[in-house]
Amino acid sequence: MAKDFCNQQVVDGYDQHIRQLIPGYELVHQQILAILKVHLPKDAHVLIIGAGTGYELGYLLQNFPQCRFTVTELSQPMLEKAKDYVATWNKDDRVNFILGSHTEFEHIPQFDAVLSILVAHFVHFEQKLEFMHTARLSMKPNGIFLTFDLTQFNFEQEAETLKQMCLMNGLLDKQVEAMLTRLKDDFYTLSTKETFALLSDAGFSQVHSFAQVLCYQGFIAQH
Repeated sequence: MAKDFCNQQVVDGYDQHIRQLIPGYELVHQQILAILKVHLPKDAHVLIIGAGTGYELGYLLQNFPQCRFTVTELSQPMLEKAKDYVATWNKDDRVNFILGSHTEFEHIPQFDAVLSILVAHFVHFEQKLEFMHTARLSMKPNGIFLTFDLTQFNFEQEAETLKQMCLMNGLLDKQVEAMLTRLKDDFYTLSTKETFALLSDAGFSQVHSFAQVLCYQGFIAQH
């Protein structure tokens, strides 16, 4: 059964659970922060696709005090959790919170960076090109796009390796088995080659990988 991100219990347990599910979760975010420190102008406008509980938005608000942020989220409970989490750093109202999808935006190039972290692997294969293409259309000519997602297993041992990592991170056996079952229900994964092709078809240039932890891989691309 697919996980319900509108369920308050799921939302409340997300931050702990995601760190057990994703190997190197915080290291990946440190890399994202470092990349943005290099690329962003001081007064940048950043789009975050998928607010989650606000962890990503929180460290960006703290590190980029002159930047503005637009944040989308499909789950109302998640969006409210994110608002509450970042309230301390958003006293000057630098964040525009949107319940909905960036694919519904009027496509005006306004963002210096677009982030899609642990989101695109939930997007159905038939909708992935529109997802990426509309993200690119929303970017300024010199903007950058960052995505980090689960990719396809190349062989069965990769699934077993992920299982062992999750067990070492504190998940119970039954939780790991539920996670592996969810991969079939919730995720629409691409191979590395297919991801490069998708980003190219969406109009992105200079696509390359910036991180890989087991079967999770991050890509950076330019407008």
